[in-house]
Formats: sequence, C-alpha cells, structure tokens
Amino acid sequence: MPNSASTGTKLAYLLAVLNAVVIGISFTFVKMTLDYTSPIDSLTFRFAAAFVILSILATCGSFKLNYRGKPLRQLLLLASMYPIGFFMLQAFGLQYATSAEGGIINAFTPVATMVLAAAFLKEATSYLQKLSTLLSVFGVLFIFIMKGSSIDLSNMKGIALLLMACVVFAGYSVLSRSISTFFSPAEISFFMVGVGFAVSLVLSLAIHSSGGTLSNLVKPLVDVTFIMLIVYLGIVQIVTALMGSYILSRIEASKMGVFIHLSTVVSLAAGAWVLKESIAWYHLLGSAFIIAGVIGTNFLGRKKAGQLAAPAKLH
Repeated sequence: MPNSASTGTKLAYLLAVLNAVVIGISFTFVKMTLDYTSPIDSLTFRFAAAFVILSILATCGSFKLNYRGKPLRQLLLLASMYPIGFFMLQAFGLQYATSAEGGIINAFTPVATMVLAAAFLKEATSYLQKLSTLLSVFGVLFIFIMKGSSIDLSNMKGIALLLMACVVFAGYSVLSRSISTFFSPAEISFFMVGVGFAVSLVLSLAIHSSGGTLSNLVKPLVDVTFIMLIVYLGIVQIVTALMGSYILSRIEASKMGVFIHLSTVVSLAAGAWVLKESIAWYHLLGSAFIIAGVIGTNFLGRKKAGQLAAPAKLH
C-alpha cells in the first residue's frame, strides 16, 4: 500500500497541473471583464466574490479556521507579498511597460523561486533540473520573441517594478511553503483573499473618490454577463489559492514554480478556442519547450522516488 506522503505528493503534482490549467483559462475571462471595468475594479470584484463565497463556506462549517497561537505576522507578510504586493507592482509596472514586457519578465519567476528556495529553504536542485527550468523559461521567451516582442530599456521604471513583482511572487512561494506547517490551506487562502479584498476595495474607492466617479464602481453590476464572469473568477481565486497552498505544503517551491509556465500554454489554447486567436508554429514549439522543461524540473532530480523533503521553517 502506498504511504500517505507518497499519495499526497502525487496529488500535489496532479493539482499543480490542474492549477496551471485553471489559471491559464482564467486569463481569457479576465480579459473579458476589462470590457466592463478597470483592472483594479475587476480585481476588487473578484476578491469580493471569493471572500463572500469563502465566508459562506466557513459559516456552514465546510472548513474550520483557527488562527489562535499561530504566527500571524508571517501570514500577514505572506498576504503582503501575494496578492497585494504582486498585483500592485504588476499593475503599476504595466503603466510604464507593455504587457509583452510583463510576460517576458514574468517568465523568470521560476528562476527567482529556485534561487530563493535554495537560500532560505535549503532546497537542492540538480544540474539537469536547473537546465530544465531554463528550458521552460526559453520556451516562454521564444514565443514572445517570435511574436516580435522585446524589452525596451527606456522603460526602466516599469521593468524595475515588474522585476520586483517577479521576486515578490517567488518570495511568496518560498514563505508559503515554510508556513504551511502552521496553517491549513483553507486558513492561508481565507486570510489572503480577505486581505486582498480589503486592500483592493480601499484602492478602488480612493481612485473613484478622487476622480468623482464613484457611480462607475458599481455600474458594471447591472450586467448579468459581468456578474457571471466575476463569480467564476472568484471561484477560480478560491480554487487556485487552496490548490497553491496545498501544493507548496507537499512539493518543493523550486519544482512548483516552473508550473507557472504551463499557464502560458493553456492561455494560448484558451485564447484560440474562446477568442479565436491564431496559433502559429512557434506557439507549438515554444509550448513543447515549456512542457519538456516542467517535466525535467520535476522528474530529473537526484532524490529517490518517495523521498519527500519536509517544508523548512523561516525564523
């Protein structure tokens, strides 16, 4: 009979793939919400939907929340990294840089995660794993470069902010793995979503109040399609938060990080299916590099099968 650790690890890998699929598909629906409202307001509504759903589930006893006697400062630090820090840095970074530059820089997140995980969690990776991670990065860069995208060094302010977003997300992955020994995935997800909703709501209210456009904040809510999109994305927010917390409690942050590139593959497929976006040969070749890199990073390590490293604690 397989032991529980082995079963949990297999489930974590399955969820990592599913998580990438869900995130990749969600990109298409996020684009659709921007036809109705601004990126910040869309984020506020998404967090609001997720927080309401989680609150109802918690009230009904679907999961238990117990923060007493636990390191809440670490959890607050985690929430300040993601979603607050990541989304804020990304949003302001994209004011000075293009979305293509954002995609290129975001491709280096797994590399940053691997470096931070080695420094703080003492996660060791083999030479082949490092090469595999770089292969997946190359796959993403190949797609963007073939599309004619590049980085304009004159946009240094935007590039710097996007690089900071990349590092912050890597830090979130490392810290989340560390504090998973204290908090359940539900406790981490509920706290993160709650803080994300509070901060994004304050930001939305501040922007609309200063511009005298408070009525525009609730204007999209009269459209049934928008409400359906927001509820769906709220559910996605919950599912990905829960899966991400569980995955990082079971597998190394350096291995989890590279799965972010699978979302690029899925978003290409979803864009072609839903938005009728064209798929070129370089999309397919780049996707092949990404998939090969993800597989190599996770299965070309030196550890024997069934050997699982326990999450380290940050003090």
